[in-house]
Amino acid sequence: MTDRTVHLVQLYPRDMNIYGDWGNTLTLKRRLEKYGYAVRLSDHDPGDPFPADADLLVGGGGQDSGQFRVQEDLQRIAPELRAMAADGVPMLAICGLYQLFGHEFRTGAGETLPGIGILDVTTVGGPTRLIGNIVLESPEFGTVVGYENHSGITRLGPGQAPLGTVRKGAGNNGEDGTEGARVHHVVASYLHGSMLPKNPAVADHLIRAAVERRFGTFDAEPLDDTLAERAREVAAARPR
Repeated sequence: MTDRTVHLVQLYPRDMNIYGDWGNTLTLKRRLEKYGYAVRLSDHDPGDPFPADADLLVGGGGQDSGQFRVQEDLQRIAPELRAMAADGVPMLAICGLYQLFGHEFRTGAGETLPGIGILDVTTVGGPTRLIGNIVLESPEFGTVVGYENHSGITRLGPGQAPLGTVRKGAGNNGEDGTEGARVHHVVASYLHGSMLPKNPAVADHLIRAAVERRFGTFDAEPLDDTLAERAREVAAARPR
């Protein structure tokens, strides 16, 4: 490894990695390497020592059973995650981990999984799944496209900023027009598909935050995202 090494950590890949969420980790790794950085890639599963030197964390979605399997370990490392988020460590939390990054998730069966409170959101299991292509407008990232597949109904607290406003799709709850949540350099969303290959602006925000925090500056030539732009156009044009 060189002195330009970024430590990228995927949270709970055994239990929280469905609908192509591994593609987010792969996208960050490939883009970092194209920008000239070496990548140290680690997994964190329940019971593992937590990598407190992580520069960037990524977590995906899972079934309710997967959330139950990781929630005890997530509570164990919650103080470190909250401190890292407040200190500017970038994180991407998708679907199931988005829910657990909030205050709590109440399942459709009436069970409650405590969250870790990085985000001011609460989620309850709804009676139907919200499924389909989704397009939103983000003040930071412009048009964001993806695919949602969740039954969780997420409500934002009064001071919680969303990731964006839904243009097509359901988003957090199908009612208030919000999708995802944002705080510090934490990006949380229901977008699968994977999210980052089709949204390089989001990927580069996470990369820039990680590199600037570790090395002080991020000076790199823009990448050629022609294929990503074509994928975005196709995804945005697909029917709901």
